[in-house]
Amino acid sequence: MSRHRVVLLGSTLAFYLAIVVAVLTTSWLVRLDWQVMFFRPYEQWPQLHAFLDYLVVLGQRGPTAVMVAAWLGWRSWRQHTLRPLITLGVALLLLNITVGAVKLGLGRLGPHYATQIGSAELFAGGDIFPSGHTANAVVTWGILAYLASTTVTRRVLSVVSAVVSLSVGATTVYLGTHWVSDVLLGWSAGLLIMLALPWFEPLIAGAEARVFALRERLRRRLETGTVPVPVATALTPLLSAGGKWQLRLAGDAAGAAGPQEPAAAPVPATAQAAVAGPGHAPVPRPAAHVSGRPHLIRSERTPVTPVGSRRPAHTERPAGRAAARPATGG
Repeated sequence: MSRHRVVLLGSTLAFYLAIVVAVLTTSWLVRLDWQVMFFRPYEQWPQLHAFLDYLVVLGQRGPTAVMVAAWLGWRSWRQHTLRPLITLGVALLLLNITVGAVKLGLGRLGPHYATQIGSAELFAGGDIFPSGHTANAVVTWGILAYLASTTVTRRVLSVVSAVVSLSVGATTVYLGTHWVSDVLLGWSAGLLIMLALPWFEPLIAGAEARVFALRERLRRRLETGTVPVPVATALTPLLSAGGKWQLRLAGDAAGAAGPQEPAAAPVPATAQAAVAGPGHAPVPRPAAHVSGRPHLIRSERTPVTPVGSRRPAHTERPAGRAAARPATGG
């Protein structure tokens, strides 16, 4: 927090308190509110009404939060950091707490619901003071300038956010949904949050570090822990030499220390019946190859070349007896 920012924060806080006191004491600011309300800007310039109805959406919390969060989420993914999103969350949380508490505490009614001319309309169950649209425009669009990576970008975005927030505040007065004092307090409330954000940077950095630490712990558990195997691949059907079904875990063969195969447990008769189908006897299966040695392909086997005749020699048989055998039996 620089000295210039501290001075600006103190000045804005003093302006904020001065507006609250002016409304509480029904001063000249309240009389200005009533004069602008009786002027009815939406009747003086009706051609602007359609355009300003869309412009005021730039101050609504839902649409603006979604748009800015999408942009900051893309930046977080590109820069491999959660600081933009966490900063936006902290700023919106501060906005809801501070502005919401003052709204409910003072309970001011808006121009369309005013009951007594010249009154401040305080403590009447309303929620109009300060202007939430204006404060939200200052914070939501000001976050983009606060998180800018270069000085030029920060200055440009600061001007853009100031123009948007001023336009949204003036639009609410034009539409008759807020008093002038509501807009002034909304501007100062949003600016206070933006000026106080550097004090929350350690909290933001700590939250980001905890999230990354949790992600690393989960990653280690997935890498070192036992990963569950689907049942279809974990149980491999094998057959014994007697034609009975046997089951073993698929990982047992790979995890065995020696070349020997572990003993397989026989499958109950219900499993055999399920394989064969209802109303049918278990289908006999041929024996499976369960040798502990690896199965070699034909090109890897040692070629066997026969040498001479495989029939043993019969020296006691006469040489001419084979020629005297008849060609047909009988």
